[in-house]
Amino acid sequence: MRKIALVAAASVAALTLAACSEGTEDAAEVTTESAIADTETNMDAMGAEVDTMGAEMEAGAEEVVTEADAAAAGAEAELQDETVTEAQVD
Repeated sequence: MRKIALVAAASVAALTLAACSEGTEDAAEVTTESAIADTETNMDAMGAEVDTMGAEMEAGAEEVVTEADAAAAGAEAELQDETVTEAQVD
């Protein structure tokens, strides 16, 4: 009788572990899919941030070029005794 009870208990334990393993596999799959989705979202956000930073850098560079052109025209105008507008035309 004891052997039958032990076999029955072992069978129940084996079935429980099998069900638990299947549940664990499902949970792991859901966790992996969630991590992939989070990574994609974060990468999209980083890409948008990089695009914004690039646009800001380009605008800053254009401002520096404009200021350098104005300074060069001012220096040329002073050296050649002409207006800044005349120096910019040259």
